[in-house]
Amino acid sequence: MTTTRYGIKDNQVRAFNKLIRISHQKLNLVCDLVRGLPVERAIDVLKFSKKRVSGEVLKTLLSAIANAEHNKNLPVETLYVKEIWCGKALTMKRIFPGPRGSARPILKPFSNLTIVLESGVAPAKKAPKAKAEKTTKQAKAK
Repeated sequence: MTTTRYGIKDNQVRAFNKLIRISHQKLNLVCDLVRGLPVERAIDVLKFSKKRVSGEVLKTLLSAIANAEHNKNLPVETLYVKEIWCGKALTMKRIFPGPRGSARPILKPFSNLTIVLESGVAPAKKAPKAKAEKTTKQAKAK
């Protein structure tokens, strides 16, 4: 496969969502829910998530699906979430009045979101082996 602009292959598409009004730590919790999932499963997870930002992630995911259909003619059934990441954007700084005429800062962070979808079979998630090895070593030591 040939690599096109920005390191995206022919069977990959991406979508951005910039300046989401939430911290990147909270956004990353929702990103972890859908990373590596097929698109149909990721949509279901985001629709029924109780996190406020899941609607923004769902909107970006649907945009990436539309990019795959319209721009690259990829079948939706074979798409999965190859990469999803978030990062810091700007931070609005506000001042809240404090006691005795002082001021307290209020930081209102924004985040950026990027989703990369790939056409093909989603790789199976590997179970972490480190925990299993530690428990067996501890059991042998006793």
